[in-house]
Amino acid sequence: MRNWKKWIGVSAGAFALAILMGFQPAKKTAVSADPLIEGFKKTTVASVADAVDTVVGHPGFMSHDMRPRIAGAPGRVVGRARTAFARPAAKGQSTPRNAAKHAVAMIDDAKPGEVGVIVLENGLDIAALGGLMATTAKARDMAGIIADGSVRDLAEIRALGLPVFARGVAPSTSVGRYISVSMDEEVTCAGVKIRKGDIIVAGEDGVVVVPSDKAAQVLKTAQEIDDREGKMVPFIKQFKSLTKTIQKFNRI
Repeated sequence: MRNWKKWIGVSAGAFALAILMGFQPAKKTAVSADPLIEGFKKTTVASVADAVDTVVGHPGFMSHDMRPRIAGAPGRVVGRARTAFARPAAKGQSTPRNAAKHAVAMIDDAKPGEVGVIVLENGLDIAALGGLMATTAKARDMAGIIADGSVRDLAEIRALGLPVFARGVAPSTSVGRYISVSMDEEVTCAGVKIRKGDIIVAGEDGVVVVPSDKAAQVLKTAQEIDDREGKMVPFIKQFKSLTKTIQKFNRI
């Protein structure tokens, strides 16, 4: 009898523990410790582009051909930039070790949430990123990759779910054609200067660069633009007139 009661007590305890474990609250999604990054995640790319125009005084948006290249990957990329730059090599100068040396080092050193910016000078027909580099970027939990050049191994990268923006798609390799020059130095990517630590805001509308020293002001302005446009939509629906809306809100 005592053994039977003891067994009942143990079983009841185990059952209660299982119930408690089964109803534990779900883990919260990781949030960046950088309030600017969290703020930009809630803005629209177009509003950020307009805000950079206003605050910085020159465009922050990249060329129209800088597009998301991985179907099915998350559509938004927001994070601090890390950079790598390579230029065409003289014959016999480019090797597997030095063709993408700084891009590889940048990815290997990346912190979670950072955005890799890889620039191949005059490299629209050359892949700046392939499956192996993308696999490493995903393993290091990077927010995404922006490539001034092309990308290859799309099926492999698609399976990773890594957001990649590039100016084209090509099967070619940089080995034998390019030599790596620098990491974390200022680069010009699709027409826009980028420094390490600048904030990248990218989505279906394109890619915008926010200079780090102007980021707080750009974010405030972008939020104001989003708020104003949020009020314009119901006004348009009510009065059925874009002319009246522009006159009232001074925005188009």
